[in-house]
Amino acid sequence: MNEQQLSKRLEKVVSYVSNKARIADIGSDHAYLPCYAVQQGLAEFAIAGEVVEGPFQSATKQVRSLALTEKIAVRKGNGLAVIEPADAIDTIVIAGMGGALIRSILEAESAKLDGVKRLVLQPNIAAHQLREWAEINQWKLVAESILREDNKIYEILVLEPSEAKVAYSDAERLLGPFLMREKSEVFHAKWEHELANWTEIRGKIDANSAKNADKLAELDLKIKLIEEVLR
Repeated sequence: MNEQQLSKRLEKVVSYVSNKARIADIGSDHAYLPCYAVQQGLAEFAIAGEVVEGPFQSATKQVRSLALTEKIAVRKGNGLAVIEPADAIDTIVIAGMGGALIRSILEAESAKLDGVKRLVLQPNIAAHQLREWAEINQWKLVAESILREDNKIYEILVLEPSEAKVAYSDAERLLGPFLMREKSEVFHAKWEHELANWTEIRGKIDANSAKNADKLAELDLKIKLIEEVLR
């Protein structure tokens, strides 16, 4: 993969970046996404943020090799700490991490979200964590995608600030309001697999032990929600 040829996953992620955006790509790795966004005219300015030295150096090298240093700032720092007020960032991209980690990044520097118009989030797991965060912090889902790449299934969530209170049902929080309405083949594949997995786990838990009551109730709810949507 290079900046001219993104992976299917990152190509879908960047498709949600509005024209002439000012983006921050958190956990940018080789800076492929910001380089592509700038070269394609999707972004007029980008930050490639990395907390780990190796990927930070790789991103720096990539941006320099393409002579994009005037439009892409490669910064080393934790999460949203790489964003400065003068950057006037309007779009934040966080892709390729767990949902809980992405949520912790958003919570750690919530003031950095002031003025941001769009979040494009691609959690590898636990997307429900981000839908729950959105409810609490008044961000609304405006789009969702689900895709398969290299035998893995990924969800992409696009969020924008909401003036009104945001509320999702248990099913929407777990499965995604847009995705559960669309019910694509990939969506069915993901949740049929999860249903089989959770049903197997449910059968191995001792239902007579009081300490397992909460876990069983949680599993029973998830199984019920999935069965209802897949019907």
